[in-house]
Amino acid sequence: MAERVAIDPTACPAWSTLRHEAHRIRKESIRSLLQSDREFLRINAAGMSFDFSRQRLDSAAFESLIELAEQTGVRQAIDEMFAGTQVNSTEGRAALHVALRGRPSDSFTVDGEDVSDAVENVVGRMEVFADSVRSGAHRGATGERITDVVNIGIGGSDLGPAMAYQALRAYRDPNITCHFVSNVDPADIIDVLSHVTPEKTLFIIASKTFTTAETMINAEYARTWIVHHLGDSAIGAHFAAVSTAEQLADDFGIQRQNVFGFWDWVGGRYSLMSAVGLSTMLAIGPLRFRELLDGARAMDIHFRDTALADNAPVLMGLCAVWNRNFLQMSTSAVLPYSRDLARLPAYLQQLTMESNGKSIRSDGSPVTYGTGAIYWGEPGTNGQHSFFQLLHQGTDDVCSDIILAARPTSSDRQSGRQIDDQHDVLVAHALAQASVLSVGLTREEVAAAGVSEALVPHKVIPGNRPVSVIMMDQLTPFALGALLAAYEHSVFVQAAVWQINPFDQWGVELGKKVAGGIVDDIHHRQVDDPELDPATRASLAALLQR
Repeated sequence: MAERVAIDPTACPAWSTLRHEAHRIRKESIRSLLQSDREFLRINAAGMSFDFSRQRLDSAAFESLIELAEQTGVRQAIDEMFAGTQVNSTEGRAALHVALRGRPSDSFTVDGEDVSDAVENVVGRMEVFADSVRSGAHRGATGERITDVVNIGIGGSDLGPAMAYQALRAYRDPNITCHFVSNVDPADIIDVLSHVTPEKTLFIIASKTFTTAETMINAEYARTWIVHHLGDSAIGAHFAAVSTAEQLADDFGIQRQNVFGFWDWVGGRYSLMSAVGLSTMLAIGPLRFRELLDGARAMDIHFRDTALADNAPVLMGLCAVWNRNFLQMSTSAVLPYSRDLARLPAYLQQLTMESNGKSIRSDGSPVTYGTGAIYWGEPGTNGQHSFFQLLHQGTDDVCSDIILAARPTSSDRQSGRQIDDQHDVLVAHALAQASVLSVGLTREEVAAAGVSEALVPHKVIPGNRPVSVIMMDQLTPFALGALLAAYEHSVFVQAAVWQINPFDQWGVELGKKVAGGIVDDIHHRQVDDPELDPATRASLAALLQR
């Protein structure tokens, strides 16, 4: 990647082999493939099990995928990322989010400097602050305890914390409720503020530069709200910041000791385990937050040290490449059988689609093959009663990740034996859907069940929808950390094969720039902005006439 000439993966011998393998595999069904030995597609890592046996590939295609990874330099790319090399080539930066979960004894270097102590320093400061808020030592301006935390951010500064807060429901402090504001639509912050009281509310402004437009608009609204109710002097007690712009945070009125920084080698969508996770730490406590980091670290170590063929994130990534480029599937469903993971699909949408939604290789040449798939999803069993019909019998094949915990959380189990029984129903549905999606139901099987001849074709389920089943023991902070790291590394593997940079997002940046110009046009009631295309000028004129 960085300092390496991008190659065309389609020119690799393994790519040509895989095209032939895909043609051959289309004549086989997953049902028939499951009759062979599939243990090579089942991996345990960081306390989790990854079962890729329901993928539509066999040992020959698997070996060719490993060869493709070798020929496109996946191992070298992994080593470069962990070494702090500038793998974010278009921005000239490292992408060393793995350092965020390293221990003090771990050595991670960026530009010749070991960053481990700096990371630990920030985490330590976060712990002191979180303990002071949770214990009541840090209070609001009127002496009230903080009971509500409002995280104001957008993108990775919102999706990660909001997802983690819901995912770790069973570990939250019942005396602190977290809220999340991201949308510049004023309804977002108005709604949140209607549920909190100024005297008991702490705001976290999460913006690396402290200039992110949507975030700062909401931050100013919150500041005005606090000043209106409590006065200017209350700002210091009711605001903290996650930012590297200390002076701007100071100008806002936030005390320096309550400003927590992170680094340009941490991308927004990889930032949950940096200071961006401050709201998560406030909710679950420093000890549990460390467990989240430990889970990610365990997966990092597995990814770094394990051979490609036995490496869970590598296989996740290669299965994604196989489905996207050789089986021609452009969409992937994320199906967590856990209400607590309801926000995971949205989080993974940003991680996968902002990272790998690229059409240019890292050397500036255009790709000639499909890259990032469209990711979407909804928790089971709700999704079964909305879009699963299309998954089972629609005209487009969709690959799926089914994610489940074998047992409910320990705190939920205290509610009684019925909880275990109900959870058994949940996981039974998860495994049943994995079976039906991949194996299906033949015409002969439908007819044998006594279905009328007229209805038989309507009840045939074709199967052959690839499914990966990812299982953890319980949804703990450790398990969540491992799961998120596995997806991060899977995205990286796909990018390495495709020879694209998964750490920039220039399309997003352009949209922000154009929006800024339109805001000026609205304020000045200018309808003939020559920088805008004709359709946008017409829409602007229609807007200003209302």
